Amino acid sequence: MASMLAQHGVKRARQSPEALKAQKDKETAKLQEYLVLTDDIFTKKKSSDWSRPAFDLTTRLLNMNAELYTVWNYRRNILTNGIFPASTPEEINGMLSEDLDMTMVFLRKRPKVYWIWNHRRWCLEHVPDGPVDDTNGWRQAYWLKELSVIGKMLDADSRNFLAWDYRRYVLASMPNPPPEANELAYTTQKIESNFSNFSAWHQRSKIYTRLWADQLDHQTTKDEEFELVKQAMYVDPNDQSAWIYHRWLIGPGDEKVVLDREISVIQELLTVEPDSKWCLESLVHYKLLLVNKHGEKLTSDRQQLLDDCRRMLRKLKGIDPQRARRYDELESKCTASS
Repeated sequence: MASMLAQHGVKRARQSPEALKAQKDKETAKLQEYLVLTDDIFTKKKSSDWSRPAFDLTTRLLNMNAELYTVWNYRRNILTNGIFPASTPEEINGMLSEDLDMTMVFLRKRPKVYWIWNHRRWCLEHVPDGPVDDTNGWRQAYWLKELSVIGKMLDADSRNFLAWDYRRYVLASMPNPPPEANELAYTTQKIESNFSNFSAWHQRSKIYTRLWADQLDHQTTKDEEFELVKQAMYVDPNDQSAWIYHRWLIGPGDEKVVLDREISVIQELLTVEPDSKWCLESLVHYKLLLVNKHGEKLTSDRQQLLDDCRRMLRKLKGIDPQRARRYDELESKCTASS
């Protein structure tokens, strides 16, 4: 009787030598097929073969390995140079739809392969004009569907930076994009479900940069953002996402009243989390901003601020010794500002 192995409480029979050989033979045959197919495709590519059979071969190979960017490029060349010129808009529309379906199958298994996302972009950019009696044509329908698709991808992995980058691309490319407020609400939802979602914070900064340029009242919404990021910092003071966003909100530190207020907020958190690297680093950064940007408004506080920075930097060297040289450099800036 074959010996039994127990794994996670489930017993299973060890494979027989015959079964192992059959599996190895199968893998060898698959590898041989892959190598022959690859060689065939590269030969056709070299001879500028833009035929449908060549296109079908790329489908076979990409189903075996979707990370071959050269094959993706060849596939697009076949469509552009060979298949599209001999096709009607309806036929082109159908082929692009099939490619989008195919890439979605690949992305479910390999959601962080750039070449697959890149091919989706190409497909969307080559959708032909739709029927003349359709106000938005096929294009708008594709983009709306794409926004829904990317939403599902981010539901599966809300921190996939490639998916977030692709979402920004979709929103920027849509003929009739949804209001910015919709996307702002979307990032709020993602952040509130996971404060450490760096990509959602980054997306939020992109939206506000545009809104503050020509639409929203800058001060009111910025104060609301400081309140949101404060919640994140207090929930997990060791997560860098909120701290980076907070630093973006502060900017060059032109507003002394904001610097003073936020320093007090972080100082209060430090009393609860005395060894928080991000609390200490941020306080050093903001106090140096106070000295360098608003030094003329400071009197006896100036030296106290610099002494505080030096004390915190010495503590940071103990907490985070790998960055000791960086903290030494900051300490020298404190001395130079004295």
